[in-house]
Amino acid sequence: MSDECEFLSKCGFFQNFSGNSETVKEGWIKIFCKDKDKSETCKRSQIRRETGIAPPDNMTPTGKLLV
Repeated sequence: MSDECEFLSKCGFFQNFSGNSETVKEGWIKIFCKDKDKSETCKRSQIRRETGIAPPDNMTPTGKLLV
């Protein structure tokens, strides 16, 4: 069993913003995506599990929408 979030490879946020602010992206990956327990607090992951639908690509793991 992987320690990573099950949605990391198909996460629209990280696919679309990977070229922007790598430091922030890598920080969020370490906090929310590389630890299965902590990924439970990711708003993107919660929405996907509850609805079966991916949240907007501009939603961060904390739930904030980027403009």
